[in-house]
Amino acid sequence: MNDPGDAAAVAEMADHAAWVRAAARNNAEWCDAVCRAHGLRGDFGDDAWTSPRRTPPLYPDAVTLTDRLGTSAGAGTAADLLARVDTASLGCSVKDSFACLDLAPAGFEVLFEAQWIHRPAQAPAHAPAFPGPLAHPLEWDVITEPGDLSAWAAAWGAEPGEYGPFRPELLADDATHFLRARPTAATAADTGAGTNILAGAIATLSDGGELIGLSNVFTAPETATVGIGPRDTWAGCVSAVSARWPGLPVVGYESGADLEAATANGFRTVGPLRVWWRAVRPDADHGDTGVTEGA
Repeated sequence: MNDPGDAAAVAEMADHAAWVRAAARNNAEWCDAVCRAHGLRGDFGDDAWTSPRRTPPLYPDAVTLTDRLGTSAGAGTAADLLARVDTASLGCSVKDSFACLDLAPAGFEVLFEAQWIHRPAQAPAHAPAFPGPLAHPLEWDVITEPGDLSAWAAAWGAEPGEYGPFRPELLADDATHFLRARPTAATAADTGAGTNILAGAIATLSDGGELIGLSNVFTAPETATVGIGPRDTWAGCVSAVSARWPGLPVVGYESGADLEAATANGFRTVGPLRVWWRAVRPDADHGDTGVTEGA
């Protein structure tokens, strides 16, 4: 007779793996949208999404979609994956969605590691733990105008008056939604916070509109004026997403304080990822990619 505990563990592993695949695909579609907005064409294969030309700053040249990339030459291998991206110029990066590749022999190093996260469609709501008399100091909405996108990008961290990697063309993409949080009228009156954007995120719909990916979740330094932090940002963001797209599961990836904030608001970790980055130009005389799978 099979051990019920073993069966449950196997089922949980399969469930986590399915959500990692879904999250990786959602993230790849977001990266592809950013590239299209910059006039770049990405390609979706069974094993990965890739861009043959250098992607915008902070965006990978490839996102793997399977953990079965092999080690021998030929299609579907990690060496073949690198052959589809621009490894010759500085800053080439690969999002190893399953943390299973070793790209060090090809001259790459690990830029960062994170965890894929998943929030079930029917996860319980978590009320923001705002201090003081202001029960709801921020209100969330979706921006639609280029001028608002510029303000959003500045709050995110771009130079004033610029968009960073976020081109206005993304506002016309039906799958992409820029969420912003600004002080309510009561908050602005009581704290002098004004109407600046204090938090934000990007929601990407995929899987036929049945899945939401959250990325670029941020809490601006000015939030100190209303006494909130990342946990409150995530709580407000989750509430806004649930109100706009009720009954849909949410995925993404995070690390550090934002990972803690996400898990405090109903998300669970489902698997690791790595981003590999080549910081130096490869030797022009070295033709061997030397790519192997990691443990």
